[in-house]
Parts: sequence; C-alpha cells; structure tokens
Amino acid sequence: MFTVLYAVVSKTIHNRHDYNRDEVLPVYKMNDYIYTGNAPQTDFTEAAAVSLPAVVHIKTRFMQRAYANDFFSPYFDFFGGNTVYEYPVTGAGSGVIIREDGYIVTNHHVITNADQIFVTLNDKREYIATLVGYDPATDIALLKIDEKNLPFLIFGDSDLLKIGEWVLAVGNPFNLNSTVTAGIVSAKARNIGVQGNSNLVESYIQTDAAVNRGNSGGALVNMNGELVGINTAIASSTGYFAGYSFAIPSRIVKKVVEDLILYGQVQRAYLGISTLEITASFAKEKGIKSVKGLYIAIVEKGSGAEIAGIETGDILLAVDDEEMSSNARLMEILNNQRPGSTLNLKISRDNKVKEFRVVLKGIDGTTNIVKNIEQSDIIFIKGATFYTLSQYELKKYKLNHGVQIKNLQNGILKQAGIGEGFIVTHIDGTAIRTAADARKALESKTGSVLIEGIYPNGMKAVYGFGI
Repeated sequence: MFTVLYAVVSKTIHNRHDYNRDEVLPVYKMNDYIYTGNAPQTDFTEAAAVSLPAVVHIKTRFMQRAYANDFFSPYFDFFGGNTVYEYPVTGAGSGVIIREDGYIVTNHHVITNADQIFVTLNDKREYIATLVGYDPATDIALLKIDEKNLPFLIFGDSDLLKIGEWVLAVGNPFNLNSTVTAGIVSAKARNIGVQGNSNLVESYIQTDAAVNRGNSGGALVNMNGELVGINTAIASSTGYFAGYSFAIPSRIVKKVVEDLILYGQVQRAYLGISTLEITASFAKEKGIKSVKGLYIAIVEKGSGAEIAGIETGDILLAVDDEEMSSNARLMEILNNQRPGSTLNLKISRDNKVKEFRVVLKGIDGTTNIVKNIEQSDIIFIKGATFYTLSQYELKKYKLNHGVQIKNLQNGILKQAGIGEGFIVTHIDGTAIRTAADARKALESKTGSVLIEGIYPNGMKAVYGFGI
C-alpha cells in the first residue's frame, strides 16, 4: 500500500487592500501557496472564494432605431421614405473589480452603444457606472463606480501560465450570477480571427473552462485566485459553449487599463515590420533551411526597425531572448510596450545570427507618450469605430483632415458598402476632423446621408444612403 502525503510548508495570506496607493494597479504577487510532494491541484475552493466577491454583473441599456415603410405613421420621414421607431435594448455581461476604489474592467463589446451601464456586486449592491475609457483593438473597457473598500482581484502574470495548468472562469452566464467553471489552459497566443480585423490585437489564452453568453468580461483566475485573463470569446457554431473558450491575457489587460488611467488613451508602440509564419512549404520556396522564427516581409520606412538595420528577408528568431514562431505572440509582446521602449531582436540573415536593439515608435512616428487625449478621439457609432487621425497619419495619406473606420460591424454603414480602413473626410459636405465630428453628423441624423472619403491605397469613394 502506498500513501501519498501532502504537506503545506508555507501559506501567505495577503491583505487584499494592502498595496502601494501610488501605483496605478497592484503589483504581481505569485506563489501564495508552496507545496512539497504532489499538491492537491484540484481543490478550487480557495481560488473561488477569493474571486467571486470581485466579479460583478453588468447590464446595459441603449435605444435601438428601426425603420418601416408606413406612410400614415406620424413618424414618417419624407426624405428617407421610412417610419422611424425607437425602442430600448438591454444587454448583459460580467466585469472584474481591479482596485478597491471602484475600477472595473470588462469587454468593450459588453458596453458598446450603451446609454447607461448598471453594475451589480456579488453582495447585490447596485450602481450606475461611469465609462472611464475603452480600447476596441483589445476589446477592453474600463468602468468606475463610486465606492470604496471593495474586494478586488490582484493581477497575476499571464506569461507564467503553463499549458495544462488549472484555471477558473468566473462570471454571469445566462444571467446566472456568480458562476464558477474549471478547466485547463489548452493553448496560448491563439489568433482565431474572432474580431475579423487584422488591425486588432488577438493573442488569446485558450481554455476548456465552460464559458457562455454573459461570461464576457468575467475573470479567468489561476489557482492562487489571481486574475490571469478576461474571458471574451468561445469557439462555437451554435453560440453556446462547445469545448473551448478564449481569454485576453492579463498582461495585455493590465497595460491597457494603466494607459487609460494615466493617459486617457492606450499608448501603442510599433516595431515597423510585417512578419509571416514560416511553414515547411514556405521555407522550401524561400530557400530557408529552418522553420524556426518569423519571416520579415516588410520593413516600414522611418520605423525603429529600419533605423536599427533590420531588412526585408531577415528572419526574426527571438525578442528579448524569447523565441518567436507566432505572429500572435509577437503582437502580444508589442502590445505591452510604449513608445520609447526598446527590444532586443535576434535576427538570422544569410544564415548568420545577428542582434539588433530597436527603439519603438508611436503612431505619430516619434517616441513621445501622448497624454491628455480625450476619449472622443475614438467613438463607436452606427456599427463602426471612428478614429481621429494624427498629424503623422494625415501627412502619410496626404490629407488635411479625416477620421478612419478601423472596426466595422454589422450596421447601416457596412450595408452601404463602406469598408474597414475607409477615411471619412466629409459628411453631407461638412469637413470631418475628429471622431466627435462624425458622431455629431451621424448620431441624430435621419433621411439621406452622403459620406465622402478615401481608402489608404488612395482610392476615393462616395457613399449615399438613407438613415
């Protein structure tokens, strides 16, 4: 007979409100539990007890506009030829308290279009939340409620997660409050195309913890009860859980949240290269001896990569000593940087390995941090996200003004034939200089609309349609 002994040799209980208040967020605290022998890895009670009070239920409400041909209706629009009806629509999701003073992180798609955002805590207290900021590229939004001494989750380090490690998904599926499911980390750095836009950041943690509608914005926690991801998507042909779910890594979430609090806008750093993953057939075609690394297909002029000496045809082997084989992982690393940061790149060129130190630049082509940018520079309306173009981008596209559509969902603009990346310069003859201008021109508009602009490749286009 064999007897297995489990001995807990150290257990540290952290005061979850004991952190440096000068910091934007609590620092990482790992390894609360240290075991000898075979640790009881399937006891989830401690992690559940820590995480449940910090996960909230989010409900949203907004007015939806519908149209019908009804000439005798008092709301008939003689210009558009339609009767306009408005009715309230509600949505639901989850969120995670990340600071004791009421900051809550959730998915951007949970609060999109919301006129009001309601938060219900685990203890049934209810609040109306303020939208602090959001980042459609990572599908992250930051909310704030007016309360103190709230339970919150400490950020764990998603980079330290291992394939096969146990995790818990905590949220409110189908409006069932405070639901916990368990699974393992199935894969990391997954790009599944769920957001349908190559400009968006997709590098997910894949798990087999059951996640369904309403779980969006909820917590993915490790066995220490630390936040390692925000649940955001499932792989399913029915819309219900079918075996795999996906979470935004905590490293990305933490950086986005810090940027929104400190600067009002996410700070993005660019390496200035486009890469291709190397397959056996691609290696044979290009005469590459190994499938290791990422093939550098494009090096942008004036970028940090070009200045450092990176060339088209180089193979990126490693970034800061981490081997590269996935575009999604490279994107995840870059998303954790800010303009002015440096990365050490290991490059293979002509079968010789060289090292380069690259200084990353921002979207404006400088290493400056952009501060005090109002959230109105990024606005979601009519199923599209409008971005105010920087002076650098305007110069690049040879324009005096314009706003770009970078995230186009189902809606009237997409139905009119407008494509992602389109730069709107005029609406009904009025120059559009900011995303706020686009909202002003479209928000309360009824009848016919004429949108003029240009695509990044230089093709001009005009779209006319009725609202």
